[in-house]
Amino acid sequence: MQEQNRNARGPCSSPGKRSAGAGWVLPTAAGPGLTPHPAAPQVPRYVRVNVLKTCMDDVVEFFKRQGYSFLGRASSVEELKILSGKKFLLDIHLPELLVFPPQTDFHDNRLYTSGHIILQDKASCLPAFLLSPSAGSHVIDACAAPGNKTSHLAAILKNKGHIFAFDVDTKRLATMNTMLMRAGVTSFKLAQQDFLTVDPQDPKYSKVKYILLDPSCSGSGMVARLPLEEAALSAERLQALAGFQRRVLSHALRFPAVQRLAYSTCSVHREENEDVVHAVLQEQGSAFRLVNAFPSWPCRGLATFPGAECCLRASPADTLTQGFFVAVLERCGEEAAVPSSLPAAAEESLQQEEGVEPGAAPPKKRRRKKQRVKV
Repeated sequence: MQEQNRNARGPCSSPGKRSAGAGWVLPTAAGPGLTPHPAAPQVPRYVRVNVLKTCMDDVVEFFKRQGYSFLGRASSVEELKILSGKKFLLDIHLPELLVFPPQTDFHDNRLYTSGHIILQDKASCLPAFLLSPSAGSHVIDACAAPGNKTSHLAAILKNKGHIFAFDVDTKRLATMNTMLMRAGVTSFKLAQQDFLTVDPQDPKYSKVKYILLDPSCSGSGMVARLPLEEAALSAERLQALAGFQRRVLSHALRFPAVQRLAYSTCSVHREENEDVVHAVLQEQGSAFRLVNAFPSWPCRGLATFPGAECCLRASPADTLTQGFFVAVLERCGEEAAVPSSLPAAAEESLQQEEGVEPGAAPPKKRRRKKQRVKV
C-alpha cells in the first residue's frame, strides 16, 4: 500500500525534477548548465515582467524591436503548445507573465541581466500570486532562496511593507541578495536561519499577516528529473520529507498575526501535498481553513479528504508547467481576512486583462516612472 500511495497521481499530475533545496526553481525545461532528459515534456519559457522596474507595455515593445511577434493574450493552453520561432503570448491565467517557445534563452538578454524580467516557471508564480499580500503588509518568505518568489512578493507589495526571508544556506542567500538588488527589491531582510528556529512570539514579527512557505521537497514535479532518480526516492525518504513539511507548516501557523498562508511544493506525491495539509488542518481544529483558491484553475488537489479540491496541482501534460502543488490557508474567526476564492488584488488583476483578445496589445496601465531599457 505504501508504494501505491507514493505513486498516486491525479488527472493533473506528472513526474519531474527539483533540487531538495528550499525554494529552488528551474525556470523552464532546463536552466544554465542543466540538460533536460530526452523524454522530458517540453514546457514553454515563462517570463515574469518585473513591475518594480518596468511595465508590460514597455517589455512587449522591447521584444518587438528585437524581432519577436506578439500574439496578444492566449485564449487556451492549446495555444501555448503551438508557440514556435520568435512568437510570444500573454499568459491565459496570470497577469504580467509572458510565454515564449520552449528553450528560448534570455540569460544574455538585457532585460534579464538588468532585472526587468524574471525567468520563472508559471507554476512557481502561483504561491505569491495566490497569497496576494496587500501593499504595506509584513510578509514572511520562510524558505526563500534563491528569491524568485521573494521578488514576486515584493512586486505585489509594490515595495511597500516588509519581507522577512529565511534560508539556511549562506551561498544561496548571497546569490539571492544579488538577485533581489538587481530586481529593485527594497524593504526586505535576509536571515541565515532555519525557519523552525524562528520565534513566532518575537515582537519583530508581530505584524506578519502573510506567510509564503515553499519547503524542501522531493522535487518529483520537475520535468528534467530522470526516471531513475524518481525510482530511487525511498518510502522512508518521502516520509521524512513529509514529516519535516508538517512541522514547518505547523510552525508557520503559530505566528500570532498570520491571516493567510500559501503552502507549495514542486512534488507530485500526495504525502508531501494533500496529506501534509490535511494533517496540519486536523491539528489546528477550527483555527484555519482551506481557501478554494483560483477556481478557474483546471487541476485540483487529489480527493483524499473533504475539501482537498480547494488545492491546486500543476503538471507538464495539463498546465504546461513544472509539476507543482499549492494550498492556501486562512485563519477563521472575526479577525480573519474576508473569505474569498481568489485574493482581491489577484481578482482585480485578472479583471483588468478580461478585454484583451489574442493579437491585441496588453491593456494600458497608469504610467509610473520606470527604469527603461533602450535598444
